[in-house]
Amino acid sequence: MEKIFECVDLCKTFQKGRKRIEAVKNASFSIGKGEIISLVGESGSGKSTLANLMLRFLKPTGGEAFLDGKKIEDYRKKEYWKKVQAIFQDPFSSFNDFFSVKKILERAIKISSYPSPDPEERIREAVEAVNIRYEEICDKKPFELSGGQKQRLMIARIYLIKPELLIADEPTSMIDAVLRAGILELLLKLRGTTIMLITHDLALAYYISDRMLIMQNGRIVEEGEPQKILEAPEHPYTKKLIEDVPKLSEEWL
Repeated sequence: MEKIFECVDLCKTFQKGRKRIEAVKNASFSIGKGEIISLVGESGSGKSTLANLMLRFLKPTGGEAFLDGKKIEDYRKKEYWKKVQAIFQDPFSSFNDFFSVKKILERAIKISSYPSPDPEERIREAVEAVNIRYEEICDKKPFELSGGQKQRLMIARIYLIKPELLIADEPTSMIDAVLRAGILELLLKLRGTTIMLITHDLALAYYISDRMLIMQNGRIVEEGEPQKILEAPEHPYTKKLIEDVPKLSEEWL
């Protein structure tokens, strides 16, 4: 499989007074083109810090990351963020409330590497692809939308930008079970887009992923195909995560 993203011994240390916190410790992994990979761990394990390093929101204190074989810091940020996009767990802080939905999506087309001769028709297609009627929301502001609609709008925006890599950080954690299932189906519709899903939910990772990374205390402690990890976990932390999910092996394997 063609490699699209790679981390080599990536580290991030925070200094709080006299206390040093090693949030990410020597993270090394690669992501193949078109692959859906999940990064799984409990809260505080370093998942979001690693995502922020990959998105260039934080600077590493050690190691390197590469996109298409090129160091990520060698890209201009505007160019990099065309190629690498994110969906965050809090849909309420993801959009500018001064802009209408139509304007937000028009701006997405402008930063896309795939300009369209008919922007409005392309926006309509993207909105309807996430199961929202375009006429119902095109003139609304984000604060007028529900949480579920905002999550869907984020995915419509991804449709328009067509990034090489999508980092989805707990994208379903703030919505109810019914909406969560719908968002997962929409993410699966993005097959062909390379996705890194960050989650604490082992069952979700099993359902959606081609491969899983297990993270504990800033380290990636296990990696492999979901079926293999859940049937024969090697690391004690992975075994604990599985034990904490009631009847996981009976229901999912």
